[in-house]
Amino acid sequence: MAVFRSGLLVLTTPLATLAPRLPPILTSAARLVNHTLYVHLQPGMDLGGPAQPQASPVQATFEVLDFITHLYSGADLLRHLDVRILLTNIQTKSTFLPVLPSVQNLAHPPEVVLTDFQTLDGSQYNPVKQHLERYAMSCYSCCSQLSSVLLYPDYGTGELPVESLDVPLPSTIRPASPVARSPKQPVRGYHRGAVGGTFDRLHNAHKVLLSVACVLAQEQLVVGVADKDLLKSKVLPELLQPYAERVDHLSEFLVDVKPSLTFDIVPLLDPYGPAGSDPTLEFLVVSEETYRGGMAVNRFRLENGKEELALYQIQLLKDQSHSENEEDKVSSSSFRQRILGNLLQAPNRPEIPSGLYVLGLTGISGSGKSSVAQRLKKLGAYVIDSDHLGHRAYAPGGPAYQPVVEAFGTDILHKDGTINRKILGSRVFGNKKQLKVLTDIMWPVIAKLAREEMDLAVAKGKTVCVIDAAMLLEAGWQNMVHEVWTIVIPETEAVRRIVERDGLSEEAAQSRLQSQMSGQQLVEQSHVVLSTLWDPHVTQRQVEKAWTLLQKRLPKTHQTKN
Repeated sequence: MAVFRSGLLVLTTPLATLAPRLPPILTSAARLVNHTLYVHLQPGMDLGGPAQPQASPVQATFEVLDFITHLYSGADLLRHLDVRILLTNIQTKSTFLPVLPSVQNLAHPPEVVLTDFQTLDGSQYNPVKQHLERYAMSCYSCCSQLSSVLLYPDYGTGELPVESLDVPLPSTIRPASPVARSPKQPVRGYHRGAVGGTFDRLHNAHKVLLSVACVLAQEQLVVGVADKDLLKSKVLPELLQPYAERVDHLSEFLVDVKPSLTFDIVPLLDPYGPAGSDPTLEFLVVSEETYRGGMAVNRFRLENGKEELALYQIQLLKDQSHSENEEDKVSSSSFRQRILGNLLQAPNRPEIPSGLYVLGLTGISGSGKSSVAQRLKKLGAYVIDSDHLGHRAYAPGGPAYQPVVEAFGTDILHKDGTINRKILGSRVFGNKKQLKVLTDIMWPVIAKLAREEMDLAVAKGKTVCVIDAAMLLEAGWQNMVHEVWTIVIPETEAVRRIVERDGLSEEAAQSRLQSQMSGQQLVEQSHVVLSTLWDPHVTQRQVEKAWTLLQKRLPKTHQTKN
């Protein structure tokens, strides 16, 4: 059967009965759709009758909100799919309208419409498929050559016990009111509300938060997107999507799921954001993790003469496939960790000896470049240490010795004639002009020595070479490597390691880091990113993953010889 890029899944089974069937339904849908799967809830709709079914409003109850959470949670196991539950027909009591808008445009027009509706004989019954196609095209902008598939009985045969109708879904939405909520209790609608987050690599937990906010809001939703100082404490902040990219993904999702709302997407620069200052807001959607922040927002509002917001707390989604160093909830930080070791952009085409594939290994001081270089060496790479090349260049008779002595004077020499690197360092540190004099001498010399080492690597039969260089990008050496591999760690951890390793003060360690490119700047020019933040065996797994992926993209002539 054909596989489609985008599809629309129309769910017609009553929610309580549908919930236990969701995993096989989603799995069946995922075999047919490989990118975007829209979900339309129309419980109780009969596609088998003589009349063409029409769209009708679905009352927004806590059962509906719990089902939305349940569906996104189940969809998290299908990571290749971008699942989006459409909310236009889900209406709160205050806005319950008998007539729904006409055709809604979607960012990815469905090429196929699927349904859980069960025909009596379990076959692809043509009149039912015709009703389904017409229904889909009356609601949404679909491809002109729309296909249709009845998923039953692929997702399971037979009826579930009647008792399942009486088993409510787990409660996942907690309103601020202390009154006990029931599944059939209608959800209140509000004119304007807010929700906030980082929204990096928009995932299903984000979608639950946003979807609940969209159901509650009837006119406008203010969405705060964390930026600048609020990002500093994040895990692997260097791999966060840029603010504009996060906003683009967020905007597309929101307009897809509820285009009738006005969305005001703003940068979140402090813990309160618009929720703390906008007097027209009525509610705030938070997660279990950010509930205390929501309480702080309300205290702030009361202190400034504004009414409290109604808080709606959303249960965190559990991540069933997290690894030992990842959080057990669905989390952007876990997604960023999974990027480590992956190829982020196409390799360069440097002019270097044929038959050799060169990696440039870099990172801020204290990031653990040398330990990663040694791990790569054990896997079969030929390692060129630029610090060792620098020592060779500085040595008496070395190619940089005389030019450096002529530029900085004989008072930088030890009694035995060797260059005193501490004295030389004190001359150039904090003096950009003098530093440039030194680097203009050293960098070309080290690059020439590195190319000689590459020739030696080829002569030894090596096919993958690693240049370990802290100043790789500053020196412009990316033009002699196929890929830049960068090691990242938080600056606070780098300072701790430098102090412990080199005996420097914290101030001196920070000064050293400030003289280098930041981890963010390095990552922007990198092909592969690794981190030594966790235990050594976690680093080893990252390196082995990166090495395995490298072997798969190397030409056969470059396959590593250990």
